[in-house]
This record gives sequence, C-alpha cells and structure tokens, in this order.
Amino acid sequence: MMAAGITLLLFVMLALGTPVAFSLAIAGSLGLFMIGGLDVLAGVIMTTPLSTAGSYELISIPMFILMAEFVIMSGVADGLFTAAKTWVGRVPGGLGMATALAGAGFGAISGSSTASAATLSATTMPAMLKQGYDPKLAGGVVAISGTLAMLIPPSIALVLYGIIADVNIGQLLIGGVIPGILVTLTIMATVYVLVLIDPSAAPPGQAYTMTEKIRSLKVVGPMLLLFMAVTGVIYSGIATPTEASGIGAFGAFLLAIKAGTVNRKSFMKALTHAAHASCMIIMIIVCAKIFGYFLTMTQSTQMIVAWVGSLGVSPWVVLVFILFGYLLLGCLMDQVAILILTVPVVLPLIKALGFDPVWFGVIVIVVAEVGLVTPPVGLNVFVVARYAKRPLQEIFAGVWPHVFSHLMLLSVLVAFPSIVLWLPKQMAP
Repeated sequence: MMAAGITLLLFVMLALGTPVAFSLAIAGSLGLFMIGGLDVLAGVIMTTPLSTAGSYELISIPMFILMAEFVIMSGVADGLFTAAKTWVGRVPGGLGMATALAGAGFGAISGSSTASAATLSATTMPAMLKQGYDPKLAGGVVAISGTLAMLIPPSIALVLYGIIADVNIGQLLIGGVIPGILVTLTIMATVYVLVLIDPSAAPPGQAYTMTEKIRSLKVVGPMLLLFMAVTGVIYSGIATPTEASGIGAFGAFLLAIKAGTVNRKSFMKALTHAAHASCMIIMIIVCAKIFGYFLTMTQSTQMIVAWVGSLGVSPWVVLVFILFGYLLLGCLMDQVAILILTVPVVLPLIKALGFDPVWFGVIVIVVAEVGLVTPPVGLNVFVVARYAKRPLQEIFAGVWPHVFSHLMLLSVLVAFPSIVLWLPKQMAP
C-alpha cells in the first residue's frame, strides 16, 4: 500500500511538471523515511550519488553525447543525404527514402534521436519541400527517421537501458543493428507505398549517372570508418562499449577537423551541450537509484512477479500488456524517464517469464521510437516542427502511416526473437 501511494505521488509530481530527477528523489526519500526513518534515508543519500556516478559504464554516456555533438559540427548529414539522394532520388518517393538512409547513417555515428531529427529537419526537409513533396509526407519521414538514432548503435538509449538493467551493453548495441536496418527498410517501404497511393505527394527526382553515384560515396567512407571504430570494435571484442565511446568521440572530432568547422566557439559549444545533457541523464540515474532502494525495501517487484505468476496466463499475454503499457507511456512521457521508472520494476518480471533481457531491451527501444512521434508529447515531432517551421498538426498527420508500419514490424520482432539475438550471439567472447 505504501509503495502504491509513493508511486502515485511520483506520477503526480511528474504531471505537475516537476523535473524527473527531483520527482524520483523526493518520492524515494519520503518512502525511505517512512520505512526506516532518518538513519536509513541518510545512509542511502550519502552513499548513492558517489557509487552511482562513479560507475565505469556511465562514462560512455557523455562520450557518446560528445560524439553526437562533433558529428553535428562536422556537417556530415548533408553529405549523407546527398549520397543517398544520388542513389535513390529517382525512385518514387526517392528523397523520402534518402531521408531514411541519411537518418540511419547519421544514427550510426550519433546516438541522439533529437539531434538526428534537428539535423535532418535542417537538411532533408527543405530539399523535399523545394521539389514539391507533400509537407505531411516530408515532415512524417523526417520525424520517424530521426528515431533511428535510438536503435542503431551507438545508441544512448540502449546504453542507458543496459546500465539500469545491469545487462551487457555490448550485446545490446550489437542487438540493435539488424532491427535498425529493418526499421530503415520499413520507413522506405512506407514512403514507397504512400507515393504509389498518391503519386502527386512526391514528384519524380533527378536521375544521376553511375559515375556520379560512385563519386557520391566518398562522403560515406569516413562515416563507415567511424561506425566500425565504434560498433566494429565492440562486436569483435577489441574494446568495451566504454572504450569504444571514447574512440567514437575522438573519431567524430577528427571528422569535424577535416570539415574545417572546429574553432574555439564551436568546440566550447559542443563541450557545453554534451556536459548539460550528461549531467541531466546522470542526475536522473542517481535519483532513480534512491527510488529503486525504496522499491527494493518494500519488495514491490517480488510481489508483482508473484502476482503475475498466480494469474496462470501465457507469458506472451503478459508481454503484450507490458508493451501496450509502454506505448501508452510513450505518448505521455519522455523516453529517458520511462526507462528509468519502469525497467527496475518490469525487468524482474520479464526474466521470470523466461524472456531474454537483451531482446526485451531492443524491443522496448523500438516501442520508444513510436512514442517519440505520437501525441501529445511526440518529442521528435516538436523538434521537426520547430526547426522546419511547420505546423505541429501537419507533422503529426504525416507520421501516422509510419506508426502503423512500425507496429507491424514490432510484432515480427516480438514473434521472432532470433532476429534480435542472432548477431549478439555471434560476438567474440
């Protein structure tokens, strides 16, 4: 009963606009005080910040964020879109497909969905509108393509899940590769179908010679090199995800130097942005640990597992209800907050039902992608509307076909876990 009351207090504070970290800290502290008094509360508060923030794996978060900032500084997204447009621009809906490919490429060297959405909004959206694309189609494909950075490694969301769930981060990142490719192809297929239904939504693009196509690939080389410097060394076992994040940040910095965009002002701006985002995420993790101690002392997770076990229903039925809950939460809350709040409670249940935690982590991120483009929160939609200066309703209208196709792909990934788990099982020990 106490756990339910404290959890309700937490959601009330979140609904009132209290920052996630402070909501977790206040609710968790009150719960600990009610259970063990001031001594228990003081003991947790004095030890938790240092023990949590001092985690070795946590270093990868600021490094991957800094990597994303340097990638944005380098302007590589422009080149990725140009290369993709050269190859598929002539196909019906080609610029939309090129946007998906550019989003996948940018996500493979970034890891931040909002940064990806903002960058694509400034590069691919004007090109589509200039060619005469339906603004709803253009805005929808930009918003959904930005979410690919959440899934394709290096994914900050997957790293965060791994830290919270105490799951192998390397396997999580590699597990996102095949689903990331499938999501990219799904976005491209959705654009193709939409254009077949309404050819006026996307006029035919320019045709290019094979020489021009091959020449356009020169911008892809550094990107592939950076991708292999991060994901390749993790897959081969040469480096841990934490070490790979440092390599990635340094590689992205070299890309920015090569592009000639590094100066004192831009360098300090990248460091400042990375520091702000890192402090926010780490603060949330620290405060979530305080709330987690409260849940542990009340044995809430054990009681939930025991209650579900007594229902006598199929584990797949329980999983469907859990994923439906994530879809609802994704419409209302930030994805980082959802992971922080739910994973410590849900993961013990997932393990008890016999599901693989690595597979579940990737599935949760695919669900989170849907949450990034669904109202009323739909963070990526707000980002696209702001940077492209288009109405929110227009962007939301454009993402609904992609939401439905995403849900269809999600059902396939749920029905066939081997799609996610095959590549992590091939990793070097």
